Amino acid sequence: MCYSNASTSTNVELGKHYKRSIENVADPSPVFFASGFDFPIWRIITSSQHIVQANWGLIPHWFTGNDLLAFRTKTLNARIETVTEKASFRESIVHSRCIVPSTGFFEWQSHGKEKTPYFIHLPNNDILSMAGIYASWQDHKTGRSIESFSILTCSANPFMAEIHNSKKRMPILLEENQYDSWVQGKLPLNDLIEPKKNDELIGHRVNKLLLKKKVNRIEIQQSEEQLPGYQTSLFD
Repeated sequence: MCYSNASTSTNVELGKHYKRSIENVADPSPVFFASGFDFPIWRIITSSQHIVQANWGLIPHWFTGNDLLAFRTKTLNARIETVTEKASFRESIVHSRCIVPSTGFFEWQSHGKEKTPYFIHLPNNDILSMAGIYASWQDHKTGRSIESFSILTCSANPFMAEIHNSKKRMPILLEENQYDSWVQGKLPLNDLIEPKKNDELIGHRVNKLLLKKKVNRIEIQQSEEQLPGYQTSLFD
């Protein structure tokens, strides 16, 4: 799955990459680590000509429950194999698709009871374009509107299956020539069920203590070999 993400691109970089206007979006501080369970505000790309801001953890327009946060912990990701069947997602996948820009994400590799965290990204920290869906919801008690999104996942490719070796899932990563057709709702889901690109992904082990503390500094993305005090090799 994809529950921890990073976004260190500037608005200018995102605007240029996705050909979107940026004048209505303040340049945020770099996000070296963000947990979806904190429901962070993220910049997303929709069919709009502007970059849009939304909270991670999709809230469908019809939600009327009492525990909003508990509900959103279940909508951080949407499985592409069942996205059209789930009530929370089936309208958005038809009418409200988006791209979730990322400069890397974190996953855990299991070794019995031990788990080792990895940071996965593209060479040169190029932008990863995760397929997503979004929704608009209004709190009828306060009148406040919330834009929110979910990241789509698929079965892991061989590289990610070795890292995320328990659930063997990964975010769906779009090719640049798929951007427009995806946000316009024209790209068939069957084209994305099996990961295709993704052979460019690279990854390395990161410090478990920093990750558990959710430290938002560049050190959280660095290989343990690069950190002060590293003494023993973590690689074969």
